[in-house]
Amino acid sequence: MMLSFRSAKTRIQATTDVKANKDKLSMFPVMYRIFKEEGIAGLYRGFGATMLNTFSMQYAYFFFYSFVRTSYIKRLTSKLPKGSKAPQLSTAAELLLGAFAGALAQIFTIPVAVIATRQQIGKPQGQKSILAASKDAEKAEKPENNEKEDKVDSTSTYTEEAVEEVPYDDSFIGVAKEIVEEEGVTGLWLGIKPGLVLTVNPAITYGLYERVKGIMVLANQRATGSVVGENDKLSAWMTFFIGAMSKTLATVVTYPYIMAKIRIQARSADEEEAIAEHVPIPKPHGYHHDKFKHVGALEILARVWRKQGPLGWYQGMSAQITKAVISQALLFLSKEQFEQWALAIMVLFYRLQRGAPVSA
Repeated sequence: MMLSFRSAKTRIQATTDVKANKDKLSMFPVMYRIFKEEGIAGLYRGFGATMLNTFSMQYAYFFFYSFVRTSYIKRLTSKLPKGSKAPQLSTAAELLLGAFAGALAQIFTIPVAVIATRQQIGKPQGQKSILAASKDAEKAEKPENNEKEDKVDSTSTYTEEAVEEVPYDDSFIGVAKEIVEEEGVTGLWLGIKPGLVLTVNPAITYGLYERVKGIMVLANQRATGSVVGENDKLSAWMTFFIGAMSKTLATVVTYPYIMAKIRIQARSADEEEAIAEHVPIPKPHGYHHDKFKHVGALEILARVWRKQGPLGWYQGMSAQITKAVISQALLFLSKEQFEQWALAIMVLFYRLQRGAPVSA
């Protein structure tokens, strides 16, 4: 289910048409349109790459987190007298180590994420819409008295040839090959800079979650007259709510970079840059940067600001929040439940080993 949400929100974020109607920028209408035009398979484009990205990212994150945390604790311990207990890390230190581990994981796993994004977008979209945008850009350059033809003439920079249909291989290897042809080998690391900035997102989410959770637990203890340490568990629904709220706030803070990262990876940034520079739209499977350079996140955000104002930075945020909040809240909810089940299983095994009777 989450993958179908991801496909829809990726297409919304990659849309650069400032005149797009609401149906092109709302998640459920986009999901319906994808289903109608491409079938159920369209909603699950990039399933394999997305799963590989999720598993590899999680594995890399926990690997680097363990490595970085262990190294940091060893360094702290080396400064203490021999036999001293390892120091307890503060929440701030844990979050910083987590962000650093996330940055290392990004460097090694982002190629899979780029391929997954391209697969979710599908074949180069909007040949007609791109050509229309190109025509509009060219008309704006011409004098008003030169309105002989509505179509692009033979001397036009923008031609049908620039956006012609080509066979499209949307397999993992096919998309990877296409990226290398269009962007060079470094294209597999498109969006790495905003990706590194976005490693603060989990830290913000976790920090907010723990802070709000602490406030709610304290309020609950005061309301019931409990002492510290008692009645410090929240209900599943309260945990869900706090997780959802924390992820929403973290998403609002970091969303402009999320959108910029998707546009860099999804090819739409190149198309916008070509129109802005009045050069032909880059063809699929051809190198995109003979006449203009790679566009950065700050350049994309500046262009969006000029065209749409600050609200343009949050195009597709409702889709991002819907997907992110549901997945993150379920994660926090399952985390609390898993901790309780794991503790119960450990107690059960302990009692079985000791031969103690197991209470019903």
